Amino acid sequence: QVQLVESGGGLVQAGGSLRLSCAASERTFSTYSMAWFRQAPGQEREFVAVIRWSGSSTYYADSVKGRFTISRDNAKNTVYLQMNTLKPEDTAVYYCAANTKPPFAWPGPQTHRYDNWGQGTQVTVSS
Repeated sequence: QVQLVESGGGLVQAGGSLRLSCAASERTFSTYSMAWFRQAPGQEREFVAVIRWSGSSTYYADSVKGRFTISRDNAKNTVYLQMNTLKPEDTAVYYCAANTKPPFAWPGPQTHRYDNWGQGTQVTVSS
């Protein structure tokens, strides 16, 4: 079981920026793809972005494309989500997720493909 710990959430005004981090406990971090999801109150969890285990490929939800950037540092076992031009509708709890089974896979945006989840970090964007 991989432990994932998110950080970097907070309160920001519309148009501002935040950078989320997710630290993984496993040394095998470089073998699995990582993603960010979010869940707003009363809504289902939705996909935000995913990055391949090697960092060579990324994919974004249309709602964040051009504003958010996912990246990873395999030497630090950490994945990041840089969020720019934030909007009130970006308000949610943000979760990082790992696709560890099998390793070296491309899980895409499908929630059920991810077998390890962090506890989440709150992002609130005021208008």
